[in-house]
Amino acid sequence: MSERIVIIGAGQAGAQAVASLRADGFTGDLVMIGDEPYAPYQRPPLSKTYLMGTLDRERLFLKPDAFYAEAKCEMMLNTAAQTIDRAKKVVALKDGITVPYDKLLIATGSRVREIKCPGADLPGVFYLRSIADVDKLRPAFETAKNVAIVGGGYIGLEVGAVARKRGLNVTVYEALDRVMQRAVSKPISDFYDKTHRDAGVNILLNTGVEAFEGTGKLQSIRAGAKSYPADIAVVGIGILPNDTLAKEAGLTVGDGIHVDPHCQTSDPNIWAAGDCTRHHGRDGNHIRLECVQNAIDQAKFAALAMMGRPAPYREVPWFWSDQYDLKLQIAGLAWPADSLVVRGDPASRKFAVFHLRDRAVAAVEAVNAAPEYIVGRKLIAEGTKIPPEKLADTAIPMKNITQ
Repeated sequence: MSERIVIIGAGQAGAQAVASLRADGFTGDLVMIGDEPYAPYQRPPLSKTYLMGTLDRERLFLKPDAFYAEAKCEMMLNTAAQTIDRAKKVVALKDGITVPYDKLLIATGSRVREIKCPGADLPGVFYLRSIADVDKLRPAFETAKNVAIVGGGYIGLEVGAVARKRGLNVTVYEALDRVMQRAVSKPISDFYDKTHRDAGVNILLNTGVEAFEGTGKLQSIRAGAKSYPADIAVVGIGILPNDTLAKEAGLTVGDGIHVDPHCQTSDPNIWAAGDCTRHHGRDGNHIRLECVQNAIDQAKFAALAMMGRPAPYREVPWFWSDQYDLKLQIAGLAWPADSLVVRGDPASRKFAVFHLRDRAVAAVEAVNAAPEYIVGRKLIAEGTKIPPEKLADTAIPMKNITQ
């Protein structure tokens, strides 16, 4: 193994790839390129405990610095890859350095979708994707009174929960007719809508932001022909795959870098993993997943393939969100046509929604319901068919649900 493997992207997938390659016996040169000044770190805590100030920065990092030294991984941080020359098998960096490779892993992740409306560049309008973003936002939280959350998805509601815990006035502007509509079923949306309203959050549905207003800095938001006071705004309207580098290199790209079941791109010497990819899901559809699980597992399978031991990636995807004292855990992928079974009473703040497809469990959404989530993942992986009335019967423990 005298080859050189280069990893573009110093995130969750990149860190996992380093660990997996060395654990699987790769002894060649290993190089990681990252455009932030930090080694790979966790992003999920950014909108929760790190923003709240209850998690120190040091605890964000996935591995200690010594790990990369011991793994003999050359870290090229605070520099971005500019081009990939597939013919010469060279990555050119923005600072002029060129890095040759034998095999390449693209793990460039994703970026925030920016809002396009007047005043979007005013001081006081924030996005949340990196350590630097949160480090800019936290001081603003100290002086703000009115916080606007643009987008009622995971990030927006997590930030809104933190802001309410800090005693700030929070207004959520959601263009669709329910919160987290793209990610969860209506029963879950309804539950979180009520939870946030009960906590004092003002939620405006079917309301898009028309403009950010202010002289020199943000002072108000115009939405629905009205102006609402806002000292700061946090925009969370989705993310986009960082696939431009791959596209310019001539790889097959379309809302993500297309990869086969072994995470290989249209170039036999290049693999990709994480948020930047589009792959065949368990149901056969092309999907792009934005989650830690997918980044970790795709990196593992890409490492195996680069080592000449390819295995098909067919893991059950899972996601989570922490808001107030609630942990939402989701496994599987839901379809609009799924039949839903609610297990437990939402008023108890401990319940689950199962998605059935041809009577088989296809997805589960569990709120403070670890047994339903854990068993649900197993049922999804095995394609287990269960009568709806049995799933709904809380008198039957989840561990006995298939008996």
